[in-house]
Amino acid sequence: MPQSRSRRKDQTPGDKRTPVKIGSPRWVVPVMVGLFVLGLIWICAWYIAPDAPILGDLGFWNLVGGFVLLKKLFPLMFL
Repeated sequence: MPQSRSRRKDQTPGDKRTPVKIGSPRWVVPVMVGLFVLGLIWICAWYIAPDAPILGDLGFWNLVGGFVLLKKLFPLMFL
């Protein structure tokens, strides 16, 4: 029975590709967590102590400030 010729693997020019890095930058997760925690603390602090010196002056604008921080998370999720 005749023997087959051995295949040479390194002859194709497309084998020397450089890998592409896929993923988000390293700063995205810490910024997302920081914004989430700050927004949540702001809203919770206003609910717990609405008459606090700084929080009491803003009134219901505390909710806007907290939710704006939480809203900033969504564009970062898609980086």
